[in-house]
Amino acid sequence: MDLQTLTYIVVGLTFALYIGIAFWSRASSTGEFYIAGKGVHPVANGMATAADWMSAASFISMAGLIAFLGYGGSVYLMGWTGGYVLLAILLAPYLRKYGKFTVPEFIGDRYYSQAARLTAIICLIFISFTYVAGQMRGVGIVFSRFLEVDILTGLIVGMGIVFIYAVLGGMKGITYTQVAQYCVLIFAYTVPAVFISIQLTGNPLPQIGLGSTLVDGSGHVLVKLNQVLVDLGFNEYTKGSKSTVDMFFITAALMVGTAGLPHVIVRFFTVPRVRDARSSAGWALVFIAILYTAAPAVGAMARLNLANTVNGPEVSGTDYRQMPSWFKTWENSGLLAWVDHNGDGKVQYAAGSPVDGKKPKFDGDKRGPNGERVVINPGAGVIKPGAPFANEVYVDRDIMVLANPEIAGLPDWVIALVAAGGVAAALSTAAGLLLVISAAISHDLLKGIITPNISEKNELLAGRIAAGFAIMIAGYLGYHPPGFVAQVVAFAFGLAASSLFPAILMGIFSKRVNREGAIAGMLTGLTFTMGYIIYFKGVFVAPMAANIPENWLFGISPEGIGAFAMVLNFAVAYGISLMTAETPAEVQEMVENIRIPKGAGTAVDH
Repeated sequence: MDLQTLTYIVVGLTFALYIGIAFWSRASSTGEFYIAGKGVHPVANGMATAADWMSAASFISMAGLIAFLGYGGSVYLMGWTGGYVLLAILLAPYLRKYGKFTVPEFIGDRYYSQAARLTAIICLIFISFTYVAGQMRGVGIVFSRFLEVDILTGLIVGMGIVFIYAVLGGMKGITYTQVAQYCVLIFAYTVPAVFISIQLTGNPLPQIGLGSTLVDGSGHVLVKLNQVLVDLGFNEYTKGSKSTVDMFFITAALMVGTAGLPHVIVRFFTVPRVRDARSSAGWALVFIAILYTAAPAVGAMARLNLANTVNGPEVSGTDYRQMPSWFKTWENSGLLAWVDHNGDGKVQYAAGSPVDGKKPKFDGDKRGPNGERVVINPGAGVIKPGAPFANEVYVDRDIMVLANPEIAGLPDWVIALVAAGGVAAALSTAAGLLLVISAAISHDLLKGIITPNISEKNELLAGRIAAGFAIMIAGYLGYHPPGFVAQVVAFAFGLAASSLFPAILMGIFSKRVNREGAIAGMLTGLTFTMGYIIYFKGVFVAPMAANIPENWLFGISPEGIGAFAMVLNFAVAYGISLMTAETPAEVQEMVENIRIPKGAGTAVDH
């Protein structure tokens, strides 16, 4: 059986499973649609949270980032896991004890203001749509390669699947679908990692294999990788490329952003009791750690295999006609390219950019003299000091995990499994985000502000319609993403860190912060972060300025600016609160009640 047929079968079976679960657990009330009726077991909720969390960025892009950034990529591991400690300690139990449906609902009640609720809705929509763009791009990448369709067709198929189980099942359907998706994605991620670790080091545990000696006797994995990359003109893999300041702020933004993401927070509204919220966070960390501890090994081994495969044993390049089939197949997807700068017909991978611009532009399906896709924006192939030749290969970092089994020559069923895992990772998070957007529009905006007397039946209908429109917008953003998957997701974390997290934290632990302060703080954090990202990553900046630290504020990159904006949010909120009227007595009493330790029992809904 050929790879494409096998992939269709494996992915098709997982789709059938997801749709079957959606029909079995379809929502019949707003409580089931928004928060799964508050009846999810903590272990199941931890698994669903892990699936919701380990998005296309974690499954597809994170190991790719680590593969190319080396030590610098560790910020994603530290930030994206540390946030769950903040959630478990500072937010989850208190929000569950409050017992409402959404984050904007809590903010609106805590700050006794519909304007505060509307501000939170705006922040939530910006965060969620920024995040979902990365997920839908991940869906398109997987489909374009493994099902051999264009990215647009892949997006449409993915949108259709999400539409069925998100619109039909709501949070109840999504939760149990995500349990299945976690099983698929974690199996798909760890199986090839184990195979490759055995292949390179003889050790079945990739976490240990990363520090082991290669079976060919050429040294330790990281030592060998450092040697290979330096020979090709790259920096040492184990040497950081980011400044200490930027590392700190990116890690902080990712950590705090994790604790402020609406689609993660809402997960802790679905359990029966307050103590279950803490338990869910702990289980989520366990399930997440299985993938996150394997990611550094996957990234390092993929980079080593890539360099050895492309350049050949003598590091002098490989004749294009002798390149393995995976190289040419990924060329067809547009995510890998070869530009023969010196005309010798050999594929040469080294430091430097092979194209003029961030990504290659192809002349349709036109082929060159060796059968390669023709690139119409070839660069000069600048040679870095120490590099033996100019770089002729463009590799999109988002393909590293997906192409890893093919590069290592693993069986077709493993490649098909990775395809199913990549789709599961992207769809699980996309569904959670889309439901949060749907709830913000139908419950917070429509019922909470515009038509408070709407019936439950009509509110449920409005939620499903809003989810449908959100899916269409998400598909468009996935087709026109503002960056690669993990980078887009990092921007969403910065927005969450700078806008919602301070408002939620101060709402729980400070009686003094009032509505004027909270609204001003959220708007300050959101606008500052968005403006900074748009300036350096958008259309208003010269391309060269985006990645030059000297041009950044205090040397903080756009990925880390959310942590700085969070401090501005806190300062503005407290400052304005001190200059305006105190919080009403009944709101102060509500804050006190939320923090009462007896909350370990059954939560009481208001």
